[in-house]
Amino acid sequence: MASTTVDTVLFAPREVVYQLFSDRDALNSYLPVQISLKKPGVGSPSGVGAQYLIGLAGVGITEETTELVPGERMVYRVIKGAPVKQHVGTITFTDAPGGTRVVYTMESEPSLPIPAKALELGLKGLINTFLSGARKAVK
Repeated sequence: MASTTVDTVLFAPREVVYQLFSDRDALNSYLPVQISLKKPGVGSPSGVGAQYLIGLAGVGITEETTELVPGERMVYRVIKGAPVKQHVGTITFTDAPGGTRVVYTMESEPSLPIPAKALELGLKGLINTFLSGARKAVK
């Protein structure tokens, strides 16, 4: 299984940053893809069990939120649309001087033979796309 982690600071309060990631479609204006809620979660549309389509023109992958600890952590998994046996994303949020420390990890086991280093580079690119969108959103 390939794994990549990006650790950075976003210059906004933790509650704001957490909300941008846990309400997955909150970043739509800042990403090259669109995120749309397909199935609401338990207790709120973005709660545990929420399913989001991430892509363009209705084509893409489907993610499901599997864990939410308000202001601290969110975990999701890909359930459809990607050639993976398993893909899990974990994002943690802690206070940092002037903002919020975000530690974003993606772990992926492809169903196709892809070299681990190539997959890790791809995962890092995906993480950085979401972090870049969040940076733009908090400006």
